[in-house]
Amino acid sequence: MNKIKVSAVSYTNTAPFIYGIKNTSLIDRIELSLDIPSICAQKLIDKEVDLGLVPVAALLNIPGYEIISDYCIGATGAVNSVFIFSHKPIEEIETLRLDLQSRTSNNLARVLLKNHWKKQITLTDSQQADAFVEIGDRTFGKKDSYPYVYDLGYEWMRFSGLPFAFAVWAANKTLPKEFIGLFNQSMKFGLDNRTKVIEALPKRDDFDIAVYLNHSIDYELTDKKREAIHRFHQYIKELK
Repeated sequence: MNKIKVSAVSYTNTAPFIYGIKNTSLIDRIELSLDIPSICAQKLIDKEVDLGLVPVAALLNIPGYEIISDYCIGATGAVNSVFIFSHKPIEEIETLRLDLQSRTSNNLARVLLKNHWKKQITLTDSQQADAFVEIGDRTFGKKDSYPYVYDLGYEWMRFSGLPFAFAVWAANKTLPKEFIGLFNQSMKFGLDNRTKVIEALPKRDDFDIAVYLNHSIDYELTDKKREAIHRFHQYIKELK
């Protein structure tokens, strides 16, 4: 039987998913690679893999995609790892540097700046930008390092009244129902064993991993999060 090729994100917030994959029979059915979000998305777009934990913005570039899992990387309010860090208050920002590892969060920042904060900004690669988007583990312990910090999960909730899904398990082909069932069981197994996952992760003095994985990240792909994805896609299409 040909193994299903899977790309997963290598950030701390996916650690429960990786635990579930590696500690159930799912691992024998797949070829697993760990990537940053933008690469994970590109692999699925280029059909180098069959299934990926992809940024939701990338779904717009995957014809006929299927979301196959009941689980996601999401948040209901502050996510605590997706930020705009700024030297100025949001109303004074003129230039923004995007995160090269991101697709969804870059677009989310642009959507919120346009529709939530009513700001027109210039995108730049310059290190001298007024503000910048940063995601994932690189943000841990960084909130006190900048005078202005905007959590994009929190700001989306303020703007839309909805939770948010940053990444979902999506396939670029139809997968067997039996495999999808096994996949969801493996995801649940990983989430049910978050205590073991947290114990195995490196300890930090500047960031509470347990609070992050148990409370900041909301892993259920609910109907409200699906609604948020649809609405977010509409906002992306309206960006200039």
